[in-house]
Amino acid sequence: MVQKAYVVIGLLGPSLDHGTGPARWQRWRPTVSLCQHEDFLVTRLELLYQPQFTRLAELLVADIADVSPETTVRTTPVPLEDPWDFEEVYGALYAFARAYPFQPEHEEYLVHITTGSHVAQICLFLLTEAHYFPAKLIQTSPQRDDPGTFAIIDLDLSKYDRLASRFRQEQHEAVSFLKSGIATRNLHFNRLITQIEHVAIASREPFLLMGPTGAGKSQLAKRIYELKRGRHQVQGAFVEVNCATMRGDAAMSALFGHVKGAFTGAVRDRPGLLRTADGGVLFLDEIGELGLDEQAMLLRALEEKVFLPLGSDRETRSDFQLIAGTNRDLAVMVRDGRFRDDLLARINLWTFRLPGLRDRLEDIEPNLHYELEQYAQRTGNQVTFSREALAHFLHFAVAPDALWSGNFRDLNAAMIRMATLAPGGRISLQVVEEEIMRLRAAWQPTASQPMACGEQLLGTERWQALDLFDRLQLASVLDVCRRAPSLSEAGRTLFGVSRERKTTPNDADRLRKYLARFGLEWSQCKATDA
Repeated sequence: MVQKAYVVIGLLGPSLDHGTGPARWQRWRPTVSLCQHEDFLVTRLELLYQPQFTRLAELLVADIADVSPETTVRTTPVPLEDPWDFEEVYGALYAFARAYPFQPEHEEYLVHITTGSHVAQICLFLLTEAHYFPAKLIQTSPQRDDPGTFAIIDLDLSKYDRLASRFRQEQHEAVSFLKSGIATRNLHFNRLITQIEHVAIASREPFLLMGPTGAGKSQLAKRIYELKRGRHQVQGAFVEVNCATMRGDAAMSALFGHVKGAFTGAVRDRPGLLRTADGGVLFLDEIGELGLDEQAMLLRALEEKVFLPLGSDRETRSDFQLIAGTNRDLAVMVRDGRFRDDLLARINLWTFRLPGLRDRLEDIEPNLHYELEQYAQRTGNQVTFSREALAHFLHFAVAPDALWSGNFRDLNAAMIRMATLAPGGRISLQVVEEEIMRLRAAWQPTASQPMACGEQLLGTERWQALDLFDRLQLASVLDVCRRAPSLSEAGRTLFGVSRERKTTPNDADRLRKYLARFGLEWSQCKATDA
């Protein structure tokens, strides 16, 4: 195989390459040293220089001819008014790279990054990394004996298996951290968490976590904060607020603070939770419960980083990252005039919908083991399942009639009860059977409520005209609809088994068509309060 010719592209260094008279041979000059190595022959040197240093460039050409007659030096003037101006330097070097007749099949290119201003060195690095220069980098260094040393650096990081492996390991650890170390199996959820990990590290824009109650929004928000704090991206506190617990002046005061005397009972200043979250993360759970006035002040705080505490005429500044959580359809709330469209637009940049437990049935088993580990850490009592008990509970947990309406809260409560009642730290078949009865009783609505709901919607005459089979089925469907936060979520619950056999399941459309058989719409199901 024929050895390719080495071609070095570099800038003249007015300081390092400078020298006059015989004394210049007593000092290290990086451009000359490139051509002085016995085991490294530079076939051609492309020397870029500013026109005011033409005499120095000519001197270098002559000196290189003395030490390496085999090296051809081609000089190219590069006019620069300010060698520290990024835009000017990058533009000039980019223009040179685009015009240069590279022949990588015949020549091996090296970009010298020892000379030139720091701005020029950075620009050369970036252009090489982006492959505008199809080259590797070469770095020269002085030492006691001329001509010093050189190192060739390949920017193709894919060749550095150790670096790539370390990056993959760090990413895997971050994703595992967001999942609390649970080896989840659901592909959709795993892809979702991987995307959240990437965005959490790369962005300070608001997050919107959507999903049913108990899907894990609060825990994930705290994990995002801890991940960012571990990467030194936030220094402030994690402040969690359940907006459903606040109304009126109490909400204003809690969120934005107040000054003494702002209202009856305001006996001292209060900084407010937005101020407490300065430099950190503010998690507003159930953000759809905020009043319109609070929404307007929150929007200003997000956009301008300032807000007015109650009773104050002086603005308070706070720079925080917002994570919002909701189990409601905020777009519907905007349409109904209960949520500001401009606030939704501001927090809707990164929206992630967490699936409920019914959509992650394969994750029930790893979550069982996680809950047992958490129980052991809290109580000091190690609890395990018998083989038969575990198999029986998992069979029940993935069955169609296991509603898991409270999602992971239901699972957590079930595990605490079984672990507490386990004789000798072993969950038996009897303990599991008793827990299954508890869960079914909790999920089973009273017979009168859904039946009354159906009769209210259809009217007594139409309702009585239905077969008992249709009445029972429709009553169950309406009960699921009343509990679900959205049409899609209700559809996923109702068609949880058959949807797995479809390549493109459309649960919402199936449910909509079923309701239409009885002349019903989704909005009617949600509006009814039987």
